[in-house]
Amino acid sequence: MPPDADKLRQRHVTAQDDRATTTTTIRSVKDLKGNEIVIDGIIYDLTNFYHPGGEQINVFGGNDVTVHYKMIHPYHTAKHLEKMTAIGKVDDFRTEYQFDTDFEREIKREVYKIVPRGREFGTPGWFFRAFGYIALFFTLQYFWVVSGPTVLLAIAYGMSQALIGMNVQHDANHGAASKKAWVNDILGLGADFIGGSKWLWQEQHWTHHSYTNHAEKDPDSFNAEPMLLFNEYPAGDSRRKWYHNFQILFFWPILSGYWLSSVFNPEVLDLNHRVSAGVGERWISSHVISSRKFAIFLRALYIGTNVVAPIYLHGLRVALLILLMGIAESLHLAILFSLSHNFETADRDPTLKARQTGQPVCWMKSQVETSCTYGGFISGCLTGGLNFQVEHHLFPRMSSAWYPYIAPTVRKVCAKHGVKYAYYPWIWQNLWSTFKYMHAAGTGWRQKLARENPLKGQM
Repeated sequence: MPPDADKLRQRHVTAQDDRATTTTTIRSVKDLKGNEIVIDGIIYDLTNFYHPGGEQINVFGGNDVTVHYKMIHPYHTAKHLEKMTAIGKVDDFRTEYQFDTDFEREIKREVYKIVPRGREFGTPGWFFRAFGYIALFFTLQYFWVVSGPTVLLAIAYGMSQALIGMNVQHDANHGAASKKAWVNDILGLGADFIGGSKWLWQEQHWTHHSYTNHAEKDPDSFNAEPMLLFNEYPAGDSRRKWYHNFQILFFWPILSGYWLSSVFNPEVLDLNHRVSAGVGERWISSHVISSRKFAIFLRALYIGTNVVAPIYLHGLRVALLILLMGIAESLHLAILFSLSHNFETADRDPTLKARQTGQPVCWMKSQVETSCTYGGFISGCLTGGLNFQVEHHLFPRMSSAWYPYIAPTVRKVCAKHGVKYAYYPWIWQNLWSTFKYMHAAGTGWRQKLARENPLKGQM
């Protein structure tokens, strides 16, 4: 069996506890500096630390990264923590999640029989697909600028950008495309080449992965407010407005504005993702600050290439086609990802028992029960394998190329441990379930789920 990593880490924490407190006073998480992080209550200084996995750790300077660390490093133990300098401890460390449960240990053991450790990164097939999408993107971009937008080109070009988002930058910014950090760093810039920002993406998306569907900490649950409610707030809650009763009618129109809200988002100026900052994360590290100039340059390059140049060369008549391109990208990205955690049987409050009993809940169990897997080959083509959201949330640093291979084993282990695994054989079934959930969340009336309903997630 794999080593009990949490117990080994705890020995390390206990051993360092006294040493750490002799060098500094006990502090609070909110008082951390931009070059400091907290893991299991211990403060670590990142100033002279080289992270072999890449620069992502520096994005999170100033935060408690306990869940992030254990999520990305499933087998890291005391030896890995010893590479960082412990300088103290915090007095307000609290955890709602438990790691190294029986369920987690078995699912990792069985999955790593299929995908040997060290080989969980992008396969040759993944790179072939990724560079194919990159070639398609730049080819369509050439025609977009030189020949000028058309209706078909706008739709195709928008979808090609979405394919970059799902197939290239997503794995790369998870550190899953390659074991070589520089490969992930370069491919991760795909986020900026499609109108986003790799730094803002990491701030939001890694926080989302750590606290999926958490009632207070998942930025994806609050991102669309006040226009849309993804959280099922109780009746009378101040965040619930009269128009949310009809949100199912404008669900897609709101999602179609994703590109517009991303490309012209002023957050790129300071790389401070407001929603994730609003749930307690702080973006104050020197790495974030020094990256601002690159983010601004890449955003200006994107707007210049995809908006300014076509209008300058082909006139204002192409403005509506530019919006059509943005809508095509928006709907491809936003609809497919909205399915992943917003469906009838999704756990919308995975840490409820922790608050009620004071006992932390299994993090991996919460990831399964807040996510769903849908579809097969067609969904895989549209999402780059990210229709396997359960598998992705369990193993976020594993390339999406492996998810179809580990899915049967994941389902088997979930069934053995009584963990609810939601699966929709067809994407339209998941879409219908999402519509029903969004209607229930908007109206405040939770529909009763009939067990025989063929469209609900199969357990």
